[in-house]
Amino acid sequence: MLEVLYEDNHLLAVNKQASLPTMGVAPGDPSLLALAKEYIKRKYQKPGEVYLGVVSRLDAMVTGVALLARTSKAAARLSEQFRAREVEKIYWAVVEGPHLPAAGACVDWLAKDVRAHRMVVVGPRVAGAQEARLTFRVLERLARGTLVEVQLETGRKHQIRVQLASRGWPVLGDRKYGARREFGLGIALHARRLTIEHPTRRGTVEITAPLPPSWRMLGLKEGAS
Repeated sequence: MLEVLYEDNHLLAVNKQASLPTMGVAPGDPSLLALAKEYIKRKYQKPGEVYLGVVSRLDAMVTGVALLARTSKAAARLSEQFRAREVEKIYWAVVEGPHLPAAGACVDWLAKDVRAHRMVVVGPRVAGAQEARLTFRVLERLARGTLVEVQLETGRKHQIRVQLASRGWPVLGDRKYGARREFGLGIALHARRLTIEHPTRRGTVEITAPLPPSWRMLGLKEGAS
C-alpha cells in the first residue's frame, strides 16, 4: 500500500515503509519505484510504461519522505537543487549511546569499504573519499535511546548511520553499524521532512512524513519537536 504525501502533475512524494528498496531490484521484486508506477498507472489509467524519476533515494531499512518526479523536466530541475544543496533534508533518528550533546555538527570524509559492504570514516586524502556534513539537535531523551533531529548538508551513502555510529551513537536497530538493540522492522531512522523549490512554479513545497507505528514502542508522540 502506497502512502501518498504530496502529488501534482510534476511531483509524487510518498512515505516509504521499512525494508522496501527504493529501486534497483531484480525484475518482479517489490520496490518503491515499482509500486509508485503502478499507482500512477491505475489512478490515471495510463497505457504503457509510466515515467517516474527517483529524486531522493532512501536506504531500504529507512522510512519517510521519498520524492519522485513525474516529468523529465521536474527530475532535471530537482536533481540540480539537490546537487546545489538547496534542499532542506530533515531526518529523525533514535540513537544508542550515552553523553550525546544537546546539539552539534559532524564533519567527516567517507569512503566505501567494498569487502565489508559498508561506508567508513577515512582521511580526506584517501582515494574515493567524499566530504560528509550534518548538524543535529536532541529532541527528547528516551528510555531506549535519544531522539535526535538531523539536518543533512550533503547526501552521502549511509551518511547519518556511519557518522553518528563513528561517535558512539549508532541508530537503534542498525546492526551493520554497531547497534546492540533491535528495532522491529528496519532501523530507527526516518526521513521526516523535505523542503524543495517547486520545479515549475514559484514557491516552496514542504513535505512531512508521519512516524511509522513501530516508533510508538519508544513512547514517541507524533507531535514531538
